[in-house]
Amino acid sequence: MQNDIMAPKAKEIPKSLKKHKETRVDNYFWLNDRENPEVIDYLNQENSYYQSMTSHTKDLQENLYEEMKSRIKEDDSSVPYFYNGYYYITRFETGQDYPIFSRKKGSLSADEEILFNCNELAKDQAYFKLGGLSVSPDNKFASFGVDIVGRRIYTIQIKNLETGEILSDKIENATGGSVWANDNNTIFYTRQDEVTLRADKVFRHKLNTDTAADVLVFNETDDTFNVSVSKEKSRKYIVIGSGSTLTTEYRILNSDTPDGEFEVFQPRVRGLEYSISHFEDSFYILTNKDKATNFKLMKTPENKTGKKNWVDLIPHREDVLLEDIEIFKNYLVVEERSNGLNHIRIMPWNGEADYYLPFGSETYNAYTTTNIDFDTDILRYSYQSLATPSSVIDFDMKTKSKEILKEHQVLGGKFDKENYIEERVWATARDGVKVPISMIYRKGLNKNGKNPLLLYAYGSYGITMDTYFSSTRLSLLDRGFVYAIAHIRGGEDLGRQWYEDGKLLKKKNTFTDFIDCSKFVISENYTSPEHLYAEGGSAGGLLMGVIINEAPELYNGVIAQVPFVDVITTMLDDSIPLTTGEYDEWGNPNNKKYYDYMLSYSPYDNIKAQNYPNMYVSTGLHDSQVQYWEPAKWVAKLRNLKTNKNLLFLDTNMDAGHGGASGRFEALRDLAKEFSFLLDLEKIES
Repeated sequence: MQNDIMAPKAKEIPKSLKKHKETRVDNYFWLNDRENPEVIDYLNQENSYYQSMTSHTKDLQENLYEEMKSRIKEDDSSVPYFYNGYYYITRFETGQDYPIFSRKKGSLSADEEILFNCNELAKDQAYFKLGGLSVSPDNKFASFGVDIVGRRIYTIQIKNLETGEILSDKIENATGGSVWANDNNTIFYTRQDEVTLRADKVFRHKLNTDTAADVLVFNETDDTFNVSVSKEKSRKYIVIGSGSTLTTEYRILNSDTPDGEFEVFQPRVRGLEYSISHFEDSFYILTNKDKATNFKLMKTPENKTGKKNWVDLIPHREDVLLEDIEIFKNYLVVEERSNGLNHIRIMPWNGEADYYLPFGSETYNAYTTTNIDFDTDILRYSYQSLATPSSVIDFDMKTKSKEILKEHQVLGGKFDKENYIEERVWATARDGVKVPISMIYRKGLNKNGKNPLLLYAYGSYGITMDTYFSSTRLSLLDRGFVYAIAHIRGGEDLGRQWYEDGKLLKKKNTFTDFIDCSKFVISENYTSPEHLYAEGGSAGGLLMGVIINEAPELYNGVIAQVPFVDVITTMLDDSIPLTTGEYDEWGNPNNKKYYDYMLSYSPYDNIKAQNYPNMYVSTGLHDSQVQYWEPAKWVAKLRNLKTNKNLLFLDTNMDAGHGGASGRFEALRDLAKEFSFLLDLEKIES
């Protein structure tokens, strides 16, 4: 360690922030201006400090990068899927960072037609992302979106797939996705508010016309809602979705009449969530209607869509969360979750007995994947576990036979899943609730409290942290690390109530669950405070911010990626992207009850003079979801108040946004930084 290098010290310019007759003083509010050269200079100083302090790990970082890269099949290809007469394939070429999108007509032995080579499109770009690829029903045109900054602001263009020409149509400031009407001449797309980046408008565009003449077909005026546009699998309807955390509403239009008026499916009712799927002459509705906390499946005629016409098909169950459905001509496929594990249920429309796909582990993750074809008996799903590489499987719902189409390859010849132990253990939270922890480690582990353990969690928005395989994670496991995922409240891992018990005025359950899981892995001698590490990103970065204030003595090191840590200031600023739509998750601090509760845990506001763990904090200058100034201010304040000499790094990607680097190999360099931070603290050099 090179502790003789002076850490940057951000200047203090006190700013009084008044709310509810209370005043908070923010000494680093001035960092909230990316146009200020002094702000950029400070971020560059922090980057230089990080580079200098970790210069002795450069070889380790490079070794980790090459090691992780060596496990990846560079000339990899997706499993082709068939749609509307073509097989579609995404593939990578050796040494290339970006995907190539292609298709083959009618047969996999047909000539390849390259739709987009993103390696060529990404030349001279520090960041590149192609998204929203959508092919017209006649297969002649493709609409696509491009983001070259990383703020998830896309420009939509249209390519003539017969001539290779990019049409002059150029739709700026879009979310990237678009859908085709059945006339092959009309697309629908969403645009964002230029300040908040909230998707709020749906437009109709005709090919080869001036985009300034595009017709606004829907404008969402409630700033807590975001809009989307999609097409039903049956291809009969274009659907506009409008949703907030607690409420949804849909509008539908027959795909054959794109110039018609969208009709409201069921008007929004606060607290009513529903999603729709069309089949034959009916809609199937996944909803929490009638206090169905874990959701149920209902059905209604396509010409009588109001909720008074909905009838139960799969009733609500207290112990089973209904997550999603997939409709085929002869089958209904239902994705469920019980006891923290996901299940896939097959239900024939003809009334034959339903059944579940068999899975035999407690740390697996199975989910349906690309099932675009409507008239087929084949269900495509993916299966993986912490020790089992992901595989793509075609399951014949009629014969109940399966074919593994592809298992993720781990190159290098060293990986054998039999070398690892997978466990699911249960920690008891302070209020008596049992919290599951999934973990993996190499066989032969001695539970002597000396093993380094990386504990990861997210715990917000009802997002479930399913177990998944990672070839990059092997670089930690093979050096003696235990890797664990804490399935804390705030996610939906154990059903909808698990989420309800970890948000708003119950948000602190998320944080105390993680701390109690940390104490559990210590008490069970998997590790000790000298060897325990915590990791979280975005809202999981908020979690990291709280635990270092509340229980810093439990952790030797913490990784916080794009952390949301200045909760009050951000949630009071409705010009920041996402803020108003977040009120149902965190609360609206304009209401003093929520203000007081949020203030009691907000990481930035609760930094105090105490010892803090070693910390690596990363962010992106162009992040649209967690603004760079949150981690920047947080680190500046931590530097000023922490009472020990533990490491504190702020690493800002000056080119990228919330997702970090865009190339598949550049992203490995970000991981190599994180892993080298952990291994250096453990004095593991190779």
